[in-house]
Amino acid sequence: MVLHQPQVSVHFLGTGGSWPSADRNVAATVLKRGGDILLFDCGEGTQRQFQKSGLSYMAIQRIFISHLHGDHCYGLPGLFKTMQLNERTAPLEVYGPRGLGGLMEVYGLIASVKGQYEITWRELAEGDVVEGDGYSVSCKKMNHGALDLAYAYVEEARPGRFDKAKALALGVPEGPAFRRLQMGEAVQSTKGLKVEPKEVLGAARPGRKIVVTGDTGPCEALVEFAASADVLISEATYCSDMVAKAQEYGHMTAAWAAETARRANVKELILTHISPRYTGPEQHLAEAKPIFPNTRIAKDFFAIEVPFVD
Repeated sequence: MVLHQPQVSVHFLGTGGSWPSADRNVAATVLKRGGDILLFDCGEGTQRQFQKSGLSYMAIQRIFISHLHGDHCYGLPGLFKTMQLNERTAPLEVYGPRGLGGLMEVYGLIASVKGQYEITWRELAEGDVVEGDGYSVSCKKMNHGALDLAYAYVEEARPGRFDKAKALALGVPEGPAFRRLQMGEAVQSTKGLKVEPKEVLGAARPGRKIVVTGDTGPCEALVEFAASADVLISEATYCSDMVAKAQEYGHMTAAWAAETARRANVKELILTHISPRYTGPEQHLAEAKPIFPNTRIAKDFFAIEVPFVD
C-alpha cells in the first residue's frame, strides 16, 4: 500500500493498424506516470512521434511489446539508436512474448548502442507480472493470429481516508504521527493510548487500472482481464462492414470492443489500431456508442488524464 500515487496520463502516439497512413502512425501508446514513461508497442517511426508530442523518449523506463507483428515492434531499433545518439546512459527494459529474445538480438545489431546504455529484455508468459514502484504490469494471452499479450497496469491500493478530527481527539499530534498511521503503523498518543490505523482510516482505496489489448479478436480472456478497469484501450481495426476479415485475422470491430467493455464493466473505452481503410471516426463511434456510451476513438497525439474515481 502506498500513501500517494503520482499523476497518470495516457498519450496515443500511433493509432493506426497494419501500416502508417497520412493521418495515423502505427501502434504506440504511452502511459506517463509522474516523470516516468511506460511505452506499449513501438511501431515504425515512434521516435519521431515522441518528438512531435512533446514527450521525452529519454524518460522511457520500460517498453511492453504485445506481439511481434511489424506494426507493433519495427520502431524499436530506430528508438534504441535515437536514444544512443542523444547520449542516453540510463538502463532500458523491454518486455514481450515468446520470440522477443531473437528479435532483440537482431535489433541490437542494427541499433548498435555500443554499451553506452544497457538494454535488458525478458520474454513473458501469460500470468507473469512486472513489478514497479507502487504498481505492477501483468499480461494475458489474447485471441490473435500471432501470440499476443494484453497488458494491465494496476496500482497498489492507497490508504483509506484519514479522519483528522478523530486522530486529534485520540491525542495523536499532527505531523509525523499522522503519516505513520496512514502508512499502517500504530502510534502512541499524548493520552497514553496506542492508536491503531484502523481507528482513524477508512477502507483502503484501490489504485487505477488501465488495460491495453494489443491485437485481438473478442474473447472471454479479455473480459476477465479488463474487469472493472478505469480505462480499456482496445484495438478496433474494423467495423461491421468487415466482420469476415476481422474474424479471419483475429481483430476487433468497434461493436465487439464495445460489447467487451460493457461486459467487463470498465469505466471508459478508447478505440485505437484503426485500419487505414477508414478515414474518420464516425463509423466506429456510431457502432460502439449505442453498446457502450462512454467510448472515444483515439487519434495520434490524443491524450487523457486518468484520475482516481474517488
